[in-house]
Amino acid sequence: MKLKNAREIEEGTVLKEGTSKKNKTGNWKTFEPVVDFDKCIHCMKCVMYCPDICIFQKNGKRGKNDLSMCKGCGICAQVCPANAIKMVKRK
Repeated sequence: MKLKNAREIEEGTVLKEGTSKKNKTGNWKTFEPVVDFDKCIHCMKCVMYCPDICIFQKNGKRGKNDLSMCKGCGICAQVCPANAIKMVKRK
């Protein structure tokens, strides 16, 4: 179903979820996460809560962010129990 705008959606319609992998939205963010890997305890809370699926993991370890998909929402920094993620103003 191709829609021109949200007003065309009928009540009760189930829409397919969006994905940042398809729609790279990272170019308009104001802040971006910076990870201090010396503090990171690899609890994976940031991976679990990230709405944009932009945090990579490998072998149970947290990896780098794909900033082309990150919207800079700061959820990862908020849920990090080790305070290993800081949101910094984008240059």
